[in-house]
Amino acid sequence: MKILLIGAGGQVGQELEQLLAHDRVIELLACDRTSLDLTQPQAIADQVAAFRPQVIVNAAAYTAVDKAEAEPDLAQAINALAPGALAQAATQVGASLVHISTDYVFDGIQSVPYQEDSPCNPLGVYGDTKRAGEVAVMAACDRHIILRTAWVYGAKGKGNFAKTILRLAQERDRLRVVYDQIGTPTWAYDIARAIVALLPQLGPETYGTYHFTNSGVASWYDFAVAIVEEAQVLGLPLTLEEVEPITTADYPTPARRPAYSVLSGEKIAGMLGTTPPHWRQSLRQMLSELYGSMPS
Repeated sequence: MKILLIGAGGQVGQELEQLLAHDRVIELLACDRTSLDLTQPQAIADQVAAFRPQVIVNAAAYTAVDKAEAEPDLAQAINALAPGALAQAATQVGASLVHISTDYVFDGIQSVPYQEDSPCNPLGVYGDTKRAGEVAVMAACDRHIILRTAWVYGAKGKGNFAKTILRLAQERDRLRVVYDQIGTPTWAYDIARAIVALLPQLGPETYGTYHFTNSGVASWYDFAVAIVEEAQVLGLPLTLEEVEPITTADYPTPARRPAYSVLSGEKIAGMLGTTPPHWRQSLRQMLSELYGSMPS
């Protein structure tokens, strides 16, 4: 199977490249931002036409939620126009497209998990552009899977919430974290594993939109407390003494965020025949891989 991986430098992309590179039946071409400029639709088309993959996995995105409010054109280019170009190119060569999207396509006013067909109503530029990317993919490529996920963190790639909390917990004695935004922390490795499990099942009966996160529910405050507790178990030298719960109103940001963005994973669990690990279990595993060699 020939697979073109877009966004190989990101959190999920690095995990995917590592998993797929060890599969001898897969011919993998992994592209990051240095090898493929996603703001150039023609470059995308040329890359796909040259490699002629059977599957394209798009793990690339503009994910700076607040910065997107000041850079809407760049967010639009990467999150909306590039997926559309990938979808058109996939159709040209008869490839399937797996495109990663986000819980931020929803407005967060629900109090029960969002289903795949729940109405989308993004609150900011990031969510708007990601939703536009979904629509572009659906319009241009019948052979698609849109995989929405949420609150992604991991050991690889650039900074994320978990890494930020770990750093600050070794620099400060007090942190303030919002408790009234609810979702599901999701380990990038678990997302990559789910995508790898999806690949052999790609076909007319499985194309469509799916939600994948770890199991369980948390606030950002819950997530921060868990990161600190697990880091303490591993013996990290923390200076932090208190995590204070605050409201979203106490911590204004340029972009609005959904207050509740838990995604229902029933559909993908039914297809894969397995339920993803609880978020706390995956957090513990990720931190153990990062710091497991430290004395406890």
